[in-house]
Parts: sequence; C-alpha cells; structure tokens
Amino acid sequence: MAEAPEPEMLRDPESYARLLAHVRDAVLQGVPGPRPPRSVVSDSWHRSLAARVDPDVGEAPFVYSSDALSSLREAHPLAPVLPVLRQMLVSIADDAEHVMIVTDAEGLILWREGAAGQLLRGDRVGLTEGTRWSEAAIGTNAMGTALATGEPVQIHSAEHLVRRYHTWTCAAAPVRDPETGVLLGSIDVSGPLRTVHPAMISLVTATAQLAEGQLRAQLAVRDERLRRVNMPHLDALRGRPGALLSAGGRVLAAQSCLLPSTVDIRRGGGTVALPDGRLATVEPLEEGYLLRLSSGGGSQRSRLRLEYLSDGPHVTTVDGREVPLTLRHAEILTLLALHPNGLSAERLALQLYGETGNPVTVRAEIHRLRSQLGASVVQTRPYRLAADVDADFATARTRLRTGSPSDVLRLFRGPLLPESEAPAIREERETLTAQVRQVALNSGDPGVLWSFWETACGVDDFAVLDALLRTLPAADPRRAAVSAHRARLA
Repeated sequence: MAEAPEPEMLRDPESYARLLAHVRDAVLQGVPGPRPPRSVVSDSWHRSLAARVDPDVGEAPFVYSSDALSSLREAHPLAPVLPVLRQMLVSIADDAEHVMIVTDAEGLILWREGAAGQLLRGDRVGLTEGTRWSEAAIGTNAMGTALATGEPVQIHSAEHLVRRYHTWTCAAAPVRDPETGVLLGSIDVSGPLRTVHPAMISLVTATAQLAEGQLRAQLAVRDERLRRVNMPHLDALRGRPGALLSAGGRVLAAQSCLLPSTVDIRRGGGTVALPDGRLATVEPLEEGYLLRLSSGGGSQRSRLRLEYLSDGPHVTTVDGREVPLTLRHAEILTLLALHPNGLSAERLALQLYGETGNPVTVRAEIHRLRSQLGASVVQTRPYRLAADVDADFATARTRLRTGSPSDVLRLFRGPLLPESEAPAIREERETLTAQVRQVALNSGDPGVLWSFWETACGVDDFAVLDALLRTLPAADPRRAAVSAHRARLA
C-alpha cells in the first residue's frame, strides 16, 4: 500500500520541498538531518545509489528513437487500454498542468500526453517518449519506484534522488497482467511542484485498477473465443480425461478430471507432472494447448521427513533422500506442516515476516522450494504439502497429549529451528519448549530431566538443575556434573 502524502506537503509544498532538500543532503553526506526520509524513499535511494546513479548530474537515458518506439507501442499489452487512460487522466492533467505518462515494465516511456507547455518543460529534463525512468537508470522517481516496489507511490521534489527533478512532483501506479500477474508497466502523472494535490495518488491508482479491469475483460473475451474454436479437440477425446489450456496454461475447460486452475507447461508441450503427481501430455494447438491425462491415475505420494527439533542442523528428506534446504525453506515447510489445509501467500508472508511480509517474496520462495522438492510435494492455491509428512515437532505435539514424558523427550532433541526469527516459528518454538520443560519438571524422572538438561533449552535452567539434584542418587556420576555446572552458573 502506498504511503499517504505528508500533511506539510499539502499545506505548503514549497516549504516542504526545502525541508526535503535538507533531508536529502544530510543523508547523502552521512550526517544527521532534520528528519528521516519516508521509508519508501529511503529504500529507493539505497537501491538507486547501489546502481551508481549520480545524485547531482544524473539524466534519464534516451534509448529508443520515435521510429523504433512505434513498433514497441503497437506490440505492448497496454496499447488496447490507452483510450481508457486518456479518458481518465489527460483532461485532468491538462487542467492541473501535468502530463500523463505510460511506461513499460522496464521504465521506458511509451506514451506521454498533456498540455503543450508541460510537454516542452518535460522535454528539457528528458521526461519524454523513448527515455528510461527505472530506478537503476535515473534514481528515485514515481514511475521507477512503483515498478521496483509493485505499489503506487508519490514522489515529491527532493525525494527524487537526482537534483534536476526537484521542481517536479509525480504519482505513479503499476499495472499487472491479469493472467500471469507480471508487471506490464506503470501509469504516471507528473507536474510542477506548486500543483501537488492529495488526490493524485488515488487517481492514478484507480486508473491502474481500471486498466487492469479492461485487460481482464479482454482476456475473458479471448478465453471464450479460444474455448469455442478448440472445443472439438476436447470432444475428440470421447470422454477421456483432458482439458483445454490457454497459452499461459490456465484451464479453460476440462472433462472427466479435476485440475488446478493453472498447469505449468513447457513451450511446445510435452509431458508434464501435475501437482498431485499425475502425468499428462500437453499438445500445442493453433492457440493454447490440449491436455490429455495419462492412464493409470495418480502416482504414489512422496514421503517427507522433517527433523527440526535439534540444537544442530535441520534435516529434510524426501523419499529417503536428504535435501539441503535454506533456513527460510525449512521455515516454510514447518508452517505448511502445522497447517495441513494450506496457507495463502498473504498468510504465509505474515507468519514468516510479520506485518512487513510481502506475498511476492513468498511466491518466489515457494517457486524455488517446489523446484527443489518437486511439485508433487508442495502444491499451490493454497500452498500446502501433498506428501506424507513425518515431522518431529508435529509428533512431539501429539505426544505431549497422549504419550509418556520419556516418549516426548526422545523426540525433543532441542528447540524448533533455533536460528529462526520468523514470528510464527518463534511462537511455536517457545510454546513447544515451555510445554516440554513442564513435562520434564512434572515427571520427577531423572532420566527425563537429564534428557531435557542436555538440550540448549535446559542446560542453564536452574529449576531443571535443582530437580536433577533432588532426584539423582548420590552415587550417580551425573549428579556431580549437574552440581558442578550449577555452581559455575551461580
């Protein structure tokens, strides 16, 4: 979600611009400033400086001539919705002395419209068709930052990293492909400093959503035409399981089978594995694909073993084969094992990262995890485990309710993923450790208490040490070790 405009910016844009200039200069010089920049701006400055953008003499690069730009415009997915954008923004931009700009996903300005005077003013600073306005090319600006973050953003005066744009204010929102979710480009309204308006960010956001709605409607029309043209191919299967797919792999029609909403397909077709392990053959049609399910039904479910209760490294095995995973992937598997009905990208992001979690980051991690473990182990929509799972922490949970203390301590060899700082993992770790500790203390069994003391959770726990000293026989050599350790702690 875009950060709201600062109240000072709306009350007195020019005074606020002077304040931002002091903030920017202080950050670039590495000295304390009058206030910190907005987080979206600070993050963008870091990315821009890392890309070696010069804050004092940077200039948007001119990368395409008018002739070359013409073919790019014709082929771009946003070309069909340009009339809607003009209807929504151009007249408003004219009245407010702004220009409307549409870029591609790399920040290349494809279209620019507005009052003649503002177009000339834009020409003088390179704000024209054929120039690239990504963060890496020209630093912090609404178009480039909206594309970098995937969120609407307003950039005012000296929030632009490059000094020559400090007399401008701009608001931009990204536009995504309704079929694939990938970024297509951004819609921007830019103008002089004095014309800043609080509604501008809302206006470009609403316009971007309207453009996506138009693209979605056009996609539905294409889907219906493809279904109508290709239905004879599906009918030719004579009731055998199969489906019609769009060029992107979305299921448009299916018969005699249940399928996910989208099938991962290779260019040109071939054999593909469905998330539940079934095999299918994908044949390219003139438009889209025909999917035929292989006979013989689903394959045997994979076996996933998670050994994550340990002071040492976590161990993950699939069908007996150990798979080295990052801590983040182990965290994802833990959360999916604890939620067998699955989690959405949004809920998984919240549990992994807290309120700052980004579903886009989660989707990328899931994609990498599926490539390691296989689509038959981790399924999507929602994200869930489709294997037979043997997780020591889940079993320990059960044993706490139904097993003996010794059964629990045989499983509990240490805290759950002790290096994890994911909020949901940390909560699960603390809860499980506290329950096991209480079971050990309540048991009065020196063997159970010793097992807990040997873990990182119990080694310096005075209550556990005192319980061991009460229950271990005087002649037991373990008693001397416990007594010496307690003395060192004391």
